[in-house]
Amino acid sequence: MMRKIDLHVLVTALALSMVTGAALAHGDEDHSQDAKKKAPAAVSAVGTTGVTAAQRLADGSLFVPKPVQRQLGLRTQPVHIAELAATVELNGQIIPDPETSGRVQAMFAGSVIPGPMGMPTAGRKVAKGEVLVYLRPISGAIERGNQKASLAELEAQLAIAKGKMKRFEQLEGAVPQKEIEAARIEHSALQQRRAYVRASIDSAEPLVAPAAGIISASHHLLAGQVVDAKEVLFEIVDPARLAVEALAYDVGIAKTLVSASALADQTALDLKFVGGGQQLREQALPLLFRITNRNAAVAVGQPVKVIVRTEQGVKGAAVPRTALTKVGAGETAVWVHTEAERFVARRIRHQSLDAANVAILDGLHDGDRVVTIGAGLLSQVR
Repeated sequence: MMRKIDLHVLVTALALSMVTGAALAHGDEDHSQDAKKKAPAAVSAVGTTGVTAAQRLADGSLFVPKPVQRQLGLRTQPVHIAELAATVELNGQIIPDPETSGRVQAMFAGSVIPGPMGMPTAGRKVAKGEVLVYLRPISGAIERGNQKASLAELEAQLAIAKGKMKRFEQLEGAVPQKEIEAARIEHSALQQRRAYVRASIDSAEPLVAPAAGIISASHHLLAGQVVDAKEVLFEIVDPARLAVEALAYDVGIAKTLVSASALADQTALDLKFVGGGQQLREQALPLLFRITNRNAAVAVGQPVKVIVRTEQGVKGAAVPRTALTKVGAGETAVWVHTEAERFVARRIRHQSLDAANVAILDGLHDGDRVVTIGAGLLSQVR
């Protein structure tokens, strides 16, 4: 009886195992759809760190898994098409603020002598009225001989005038007072003439700083160096007060100007419009702006791109300048986040709004989510 029960249990177990194997095998079902669903995983690759890597798909879009997005630090924002202020880009240059800068020039040809603090060097702070150097005049042998002859003649005239003044003072009461005063005035005038002539021969003229700031250029001056008249010796600039001069080829820009900013390499500058000239220079009207940023990392003479916002309007989407990237044959584009792990490059036409933002005039739709940080990294994915 027991053997019959065991045989029955064995047959039942075999039947159940066959049913279960058929259920697991699904031999009659089509698995092609499942293979298609797993296609993104097949396209991506697994790196040595175990994180799925970004891949460029056949249509040019990018497949970027979430872990990679976090590693790249990607940031996006939705865009909205709206009416924006039209802008004009001008070429400009950093210049010293005319109100707080100064220039030291040689008044005559002479030899440079160090001042009380030594020879000034670029970057040194100076105070207004501080003596920077002394300038000793130089002259030829003939001119120097004539100056000495004039000095000797003045010495003789001064001696005569001094004696005359003393005699008149001793005869005070017998000699009219006006003659005594005239003798004193003549003696004083001759003393001053002698001092001026002697100074032109031996003494040095102090050159002082016309403004407070730092010495931006010293033109490689050395002690004893001979300079010509009107030669620029030092330029003094206040680094906290710099300005921008831009050339506008449309003379009406100054009347429609609302605000302005500038871009110096990767540094954004806020500008305040000071005024514009009324005379063309190189067929353009010079406009002056003052930099309002404190301690901006710029230098005098550095070229900048000035973005002037006018009263006119333009329709587009405002995005940060960091969203722009180059694709293909140097074309400008932005990356649009179309799906959770998919990014598409859109070629666009843009116009500057200010130093930090641009207006996308063509290539985007209202509501598109644009990559604002990390766009350049996405362009490097191959």
